[in-house]
Amino acid sequence: MQIHQMMDAGIFAVSFWLAYQLRSSAFILELFDLHEVSPFSQFAWLLLLVIPTAPFVLESQGFYQRSLFCPRRTTLWQLLKACSLMALGLVVAMFLLRTENPIARGAIVWFAAVSLALMFLKEELFRNLFLRQLSRAQNKRRYLLVGTADEIERMRRELKSRHVEGLEIPGELNLSEISVDYLVELLHEHSVNGVIVSAKHAYFEHVEAAIRACELEGVEVWLVADFFSTQISRMTFDEFLGRPVMVFRTAPEASWQSVAKSGLDFFGSLFLLIASSPLFLIIPPLIKLTSRGPVFFRQQRSGLNGRPFTMFKFRTMVTDAEQLKHELDALNEMSGPVFKIAKDPRITPIGRFLRKFSLDEFPQLYNVLRGDMSLVGPRPLPEYEVKRFDDLAHRRRLSVKPGLTCLWQVSGRNEVKSFEDWVRLDLKYIDTWSFWLDIKILLRTVPVVLLGTGAK
Repeated sequence: MQIHQMMDAGIFAVSFWLAYQLRSSAFILELFDLHEVSPFSQFAWLLLLVIPTAPFVLESQGFYQRSLFCPRRTTLWQLLKACSLMALGLVVAMFLLRTENPIARGAIVWFAAVSLALMFLKEELFRNLFLRQLSRAQNKRRYLLVGTADEIERMRRELKSRHVEGLEIPGELNLSEISVDYLVELLHEHSVNGVIVSAKHAYFEHVEAAIRACELEGVEVWLVADFFSTQISRMTFDEFLGRPVMVFRTAPEASWQSVAKSGLDFFGSLFLLIASSPLFLIIPPLIKLTSRGPVFFRQQRSGLNGRPFTMFKFRTMVTDAEQLKHELDALNEMSGPVFKIAKDPRITPIGRFLRKFSLDEFPQLYNVLRGDMSLVGPRPLPEYEVKRFDDLAHRRRLSVKPGLTCLWQVSGRNEVKSFEDWVRLDLKYIDTWSFWLDIKILLRTVPVVLLGTGAK
């Protein structure tokens, strides 16, 4: 898939160059009575935005998750949205950077049209090439189905329902009725490319014998590894001490997206710390002048997999807030193990202002820079609240790094009164995570902070 993403990024770069050439061509200038544009060299820097952004935008539209043989209208619709978003992104970039010599609007329109045409043409070429390869008899794949009767029937139904082209099933072997010795005869008789094995754990010995027989024959084996039924875990394969292992994982697995997330956390927090440095000069004196106590609030919070770390915030409460909390337990407005009340009497006047605009959270950028937290992730809870979880499923929110902002932050957190709903949003983030989702949450966080709809 990464090769396809690199190709797509190149296509968008070529489309940008072609769009500029079309806009500046003599024919277009005369046809629409347009003025000449500046040399392309003045806008080449925009390729630094187009090339890395294109694969992210395509993935956000589900382009890389679709089937190669999905309806053409599905591919076209996804490409239309992605190309429009790329064109809109260039307009926004030019506006935010306020360049003295912006690119002509016509070139942006041409960019959307040309990139759509070239990307659709590429998909059609790949589609036709793949079909042509499958249509050749010598390229058709021949596999035997091996397993119990119900497993063979299930695999046969799935192959038929998914319209797997270029795949022939010349024979089947029922492990519960026929010995593995018969498998060798089928291999010789049908000259198969491989064997697809699917069987319950009760037949592990038979499966092992079938794999050994194919190993001696030099025939590849596909083992359908669904011995254990899971609800939300995703299974991958790895190696441990030289042995193959199945890995059941609910948290997002390591990929280029996780690398991009780490880069965003480091450089994003570094940039924001520098940009917000005036706050670290203005806020501390205000805290000192309005209440006694330290400037920063430090507390042990539960991080990745529950590992404790010291989280930093600007202090917004009186110094004995933790002792007073026990007197306010009856006023708790949040169900579950967490404690929240809208008009908390422990909050200082300046603290209420800091909370309204989420200014008290800025010291946590240091936690992000250190690697304790991420820019986006479930909010870290105090250790004592985590210990009060009455549902073990709630601990799955600890399977990723905690963050400064998450779905709960941008989904009307002041209106969420149930800890179950809070966890549901966190788990939704974990189960649907992508780098693009992080970007969307960060963008949605900006108006939440600026409009003062943060914590109360």
